[in-house]
Amino acid sequence: MDSPLEVNSAQWNALLAGQSESGVLNPFVRHEYLSAMHTSGSATPKTGWTPHFITLWDGDTLAAGCALYAKDHSYGEYVFDHAWANAYHQHGLPYYPKALIAPPFSPVPGPRLLARNAQERILLAKAVIAWCEEQKLSSLHLLFTSDADVAACTEAGMLLRHTVQFHWTNIAPTLVASRAFGGTLPHSSEKEASFGSAAVPDPRGGSSENCLFSTFDEFLMSLAQEKRKKIRQERKKVLDAGITFRWALGTDISTEEWDFFYRCYERTYYEHGNAPYLSRAFFKSMQTDMPENWLMFIAEHGEGEKRQKVATSLIAVSAGITSATDQKLTAYGRYWGALARVDCLHFEACYYQPLQWCIEHGYTTFEGGAQGEHKMARALLPVKTTSAHWLAHPSFADAIERFLEREGAGIENYMGELEERSPFRQV
Repeated sequence: MDSPLEVNSAQWNALLAGQSESGVLNPFVRHEYLSAMHTSGSATPKTGWTPHFITLWDGDTLAAGCALYAKDHSYGEYVFDHAWANAYHQHGLPYYPKALIAPPFSPVPGPRLLARNAQERILLAKAVIAWCEEQKLSSLHLLFTSDADVAACTEAGMLLRHTVQFHWTNIAPTLVASRAFGGTLPHSSEKEASFGSAAVPDPRGGSSENCLFSTFDEFLMSLAQEKRKKIRQERKKVLDAGITFRWALGTDISTEEWDFFYRCYERTYYEHGNAPYLSRAFFKSMQTDMPENWLMFIAEHGEGEKRQKVATSLIAVSAGITSATDQKLTAYGRYWGALARVDCLHFEACYYQPLQWCIEHGYTTFEGGAQGEHKMARALLPVKTTSAHWLAHPSFADAIERFLEREGAGIENYMGELEERSPFRQV
C-alpha cells in the first residue's frame, strides 16, 4: 500500500491498541497522525518520504502492519546515519534510497511493528527485510522502537543501536526512599514535609500510584538544593517579566490559538535558518481528527485589554485509556515557539509548565524528546532508546556491526557518567 489512506483506519488503530495492555493509542502511530503527515504534504515523496504500508492479513483481519518510508535523505529522523551514507558514497555505492520505519519527524519511543502476537511480529520483520531486498534498498532502519519490536528484529538478524533521551518520571528516588522508611524530606530550612510510612513499590516496576508528587513544590523538594534554587530563579525571571501562562486541552484549544501556535512555531524555525518540517494543514488535522491528544500552553504578557500572547508550547498526551486501573499516562514535549525574547521563557514553556500540569493531572511520565543534557537540571533523567538496522551489503553490515559494538560501549559509559550527576537529593 503506497498511502496511509489505503489502510483501514479502524483496523490499524485496533491493532495499535493491542500493543498496549491498557489499550492506549500511541499518538504518533495513530492512523490519523500518519495520514495527516501525508495529506498535509509534510511527509510525501516530494519531501523525501515515500510511504509503503506493509501489512499481513489473516483472512479479512489485519494481523500485522508497519508504516515504512523509502527515503532519499536522512533528515527528520534524530538517529544519525550521515557517516554511514558518506562511507557508501566514498566507495561508489548508493546509500539512498533506504527504508525507514518510524513516524516522520517524531523522535518518540513506541511500537513500530504492529502485530497480534510475537510470532506475527517476527514474520512482519522478516517480510519487511525481504521487501527491501526485492526493492534493492541499501538498508532498513527502525527508530526508537519498543522492546517487543527489538525482540522481533533481533530474531530477524538485525543490528541494534542505542541512543540517549531524557525523560521525567513522576516519582523521585529520594521520595521513594523517604516514604519507604517513613522519613521526611526538608520543605525549607524551617519546615518539613512528612510523608506516609506505607510500603512503597519499586518505581521501575509495578504500580507507582502511591508515589506520585502531589504538588510542583513537593517535586522541587526532592531535588538537590542547587537544582531547586536554579529552577526557582528561572521561574522568577519569567514571572518578573510579566509573563503568565494558561493551558487548553483538546477541543478547548480554539482555532485562533492553533493559528497563533503555528505563527510562533514557524517563526522559531526560520530564526534558526530552516523552514518548518510541518505545515499548518498538518496541525489543522490534529485539531479536527485527534484533538484529545494535544495540550497547549500559552504565554501572555500584560494585563487586561493590553494582554498579548507572546509564546506557546504544544504537548502530546496519552488518550484513549480503556483500563480504569491503568495509571501510566505519558506527556510528550514536542513543539514550541515565541514572538518575544524573554530570559528562561523556553524552560518555563517547555518544561516547568508541562511538569506542573503532569503533577496536577496524575501523569506519570514526561518525555523530553531527542538529545539535551541540559534537561537533567530539570530532573529529566537519561533513558536508553533502541533502534534496529539491516544493511544489504555484507561488508558494510560487518563494518557497521563492529562500529555499533564500539559505539554501544561508549553509550554505556556515557549513561554511567550521567547517572552520577543525578539532580535529586541523596538519601
